[in-house]
Amino acid sequence: MGTAALIVGANLPDIDAVTYLGPPMVDLAWRRGWTHGVLALVLLPVLLTGTLLLLHRLRERRSSVARTLHSRQLLVLSFIAVLSHPVLDTLNTYGVRWLMPFSGRWYYGDALFIVDPYVWLMLAAGVLWSWRRRRTGAPGAGRPAQWALTAFAVYAAAMWVAGAAVRKTTSRGVEANSGSHVLRAMAGPLPITLFDRSYVAEQETVYRVGMVHLFRRNSQPGLMRTFPRGRPVHPAFSVAESTATMRRFLSWARFPTFRIDQLGDEYLVHAIDLRYAREPRVGFGSVTIRVTLPVVK
Repeated sequence: MGTAALIVGANLPDIDAVTYLGPPMVDLAWRRGWTHGVLALVLLPVLLTGTLLLLHRLRERRSSVARTLHSRQLLVLSFIAVLSHPVLDTLNTYGVRWLMPFSGRWYYGDALFIVDPYVWLMLAAGVLWSWRRRRTGAPGAGRPAQWALTAFAVYAAAMWVAGAAVRKTTSRGVEANSGSHVLRAMAGPLPITLFDRSYVAEQETVYRVGMVHLFRRNSQPGLMRTFPRGRPVHPAFSVAESTATMRRFLSWARFPTFRIDQLGDEYLVHAIDLRYAREPRVGFGSVTIRVTLPVVK
């Protein structure tokens, strides 16, 4: 049951993935919220422990061999497993709403990519090595798994420190080049590459976006792309902003920029989160609302 508590508990907060089956953008409004917040961290381990204890009792009735199950230890394992999920989720740029349902504030680590292949490789290597040693009867079979966890912790910490450092130095360069203060910034990790980061700086009226390197001062702030910051003053945007789809998207977006295209007698209102997209309808991180304005006679 201990293994089941760890496996199920580590994945339990992602029960909010069922929102992918809902209306457009409802997943962004709900993902990494209620099931990842402080209230869930209290309730989910209790529910998981209760379910496992019930299953244990049902199995005991069908078995002639009595097995002792310590509910307190099972609760501790369930809590550790559930807690590990939002902790790991916080390491990336997507973020977690830790204080849900009391606050919808997002927290971001910006340390690792959402699916980091190097984390998977080092942890898989530790598990396989330990499994092989246990199978052959070698002493200290669990040590490789422990080494892998230690390597992961060192790697995650190093990536967080390096990312924070390059974000700080790049922001200074952006401020010196533009003469405007950087309100917020992100130096987000990319897949595969270890040393390149996607940089986004939020200033008073614009965002500045570009690529930076962890160990080179070659960000060239003057060559960064700029995007407008703030909600457009346009009747089409007012209509789009009132839709449930746009509200859901904006509840999730970290660096939202907007573009309005006219298409005949219609308008296409694009919202783009600069964490993941630069253009509308290109990959993940944007939404487009089609708006038809009433004709004024």
